[in-house]
Amino acid sequence: MSYLPIAQTVRQAGDWTGPAEVCPLDYAARFLRRKRLETATGKAFVVDLAHTTSLDHGDALELSDGSLVEIAAAHETLYKVTGPDLVRLAWHIGNRHTPCQINSDHLLIQADPVIGHMLEHLGATVTQVTAAFTPEGGAYGHGRTHSHEHVATAHDH
Repeated sequence: MSYLPIAQTVRQAGDWTGPAEVCPLDYAARFLRRKRLETATGKAFVVDLAHTTSLDHGDALELSDGSLVEIAAAHETLYKVTGPDLVRLAWHIGNRHTPCQINSDHLLIQADPVIGHMLEHLGATVTQVTAAFTPEGGAYGHGRTHSHEHVATAHDH
């Protein structure tokens, strides 16, 4: 009986070098704790992290056999949002805690018909595209805007 290599260590993008297999994952799949995955070449391995983690494009998992697996943002169905006032549109997207990839001339969001309709009502042009999705991280340093916690703190004045 052979066992699959186990990934328990995440190396952040830019903090690792060397050869690596590639594992393409869409945005939802890059948020994980324990799961069996396969690289693009079919090498199977098991992710077993201490806590649920948001992996970013370019991060790597270090396997128990010493090899590395680079995480790549897989292509998925998205909405490309354009319009005369991208700042205003981005505000409305962020106000709904919707992950958003910000580019100089357009925004990318996950394909959500309700959000798409709202944006069209605000004057946006919404076009379905297939692309890799690498949204901005949250304001609290987390990769997921929908999983942050608002913590009230007392201040002495």
